[in-house]
Amino acid sequence: MLAILGFSMVVVFMFLIMTKRLSALIALMVIPVLFGIIGGFASDLGEMSLEGIKQLAPTGVMLMFAILYFGVMIDAGLFDPIVHTILKAVKGDPLKIVIGTAVLALVVSLDGDGTTTYMITISAMFPLYKRLGMNPLILPAIALMGVGVTNLTPWGGPTARAVSALSLDMSEVFIPLIPAMIGGAVWVIFTAYLLGMKERKRLGVLHFDSIQKESLAFAEQAATVEIAETKRPKLLWVNFGLTVALMAGLIMGIMPLAVLFMIAFAIAIIINYPNLDDQKERIAAHASNVLAVVSLVFAAGIFTGILSGTKMVDAMANSLVSLIPDALGPHLAIITAITSMPFTFFMSNDAYYFGVLPIIAEAASTYGIEAVEIARASLLGQPVHLLSPLVASTYLLVGMSKVDFGDYQRFTLKWTVGTSMVMLLVALVTGIISF
Repeated sequence: MLAILGFSMVVVFMFLIMTKRLSALIALMVIPVLFGIIGGFASDLGEMSLEGIKQLAPTGVMLMFAILYFGVMIDAGLFDPIVHTILKAVKGDPLKIVIGTAVLALVVSLDGDGTTTYMITISAMFPLYKRLGMNPLILPAIALMGVGVTNLTPWGGPTARAVSALSLDMSEVFIPLIPAMIGGAVWVIFTAYLLGMKERKRLGVLHFDSIQKESLAFAEQAATVEIAETKRPKLLWVNFGLTVALMAGLIMGIMPLAVLFMIAFAIAIIINYPNLDDQKERIAAHASNVLAVVSLVFAAGIFTGILSGTKMVDAMANSLVSLIPDALGPHLAIITAITSMPFTFFMSNDAYYFGVLPIIAEAASTYGIEAVEIARASLLGQPVHLLSPLVASTYLLVGMSKVDFGDYQRFTLKWTVGTSMVMLLVALVTGIISF
């Protein structure tokens, strides 16, 4: 019954936000409370919700100060050279713009942090999409797909969880996955090509040069007005050095992410805007973005807290595992790869890798399938996982791109499933996962 209740809750939640009956913020809070009451957990809902909020609190703090930090960098003009360079390179061609988005996201996301990738990619590319009138859903879709591939690096998170949960050696899991990741990257660029061609046909090539000239003129005019107010061209290399130091700190893990971004933001705003009134003005300018993202993170805490506290997530996992017939046991690796998509969509990575994966690995061992193979297979659903309403950074991506969450999920889902399937195909061909 708990499994049925859990699946029903997720289905109702997805239906309501995709059909726009409720906003994601309201649905994340109301729906789990309603189903918790139906399940007879009314007296414990407060404690469960608070526990979920506590678990996501560091993420919320990190996102808050990450938004403020990169907001200051954007205001100061750190990314202006990138935007101008891309404008000249793409020449107003939607095809080149979308492919450029894919390459930028894949390269930047090698640091393993989706949040910074989204901020840099969206900040650099959003003006181009807006000025040319391109489909606004393409930008966040391609950015997320890029992160979905490079998120499998050892410092990205999921791989470390899989290795830890099954007590494996990192090199045995990650290095054989590299060809599959390359295949996934090729798919991302191919998807960018398809979507870019569609936009080129829709917008018409003949209009691009004039649009580029207008947008460049607009950018130059805007920059002239903004230099005296927010731009800090003389501090370009200082801001670049600070950002590089921040990225290095993130990769090396010298401090928790929340603390790193808090310190980096404090340094950035003091250097660029030493006047207190200017500091207040810059913080106020980004307050709406902070509120939109952080409120969703804490609302998601209620959702995950109730899902975990009621043990719905455990029941859902066990029911799905029990549905696998004995005849399919020898093919458990490929089944793991396919089911990792819905598994990691409906639950957090922690719940899947530390709760479900050991169960699957134990079952697979009875059929002679090694745990390392199951670990590799479990990682191939990560491109779909990033679309989950339980992933905090996705709310940042949607907020910065100014698109509706439900529309974004509908548009992106098929392409992220394609990424996972291409990676699975490469894994089968290279033999790191047996059929």
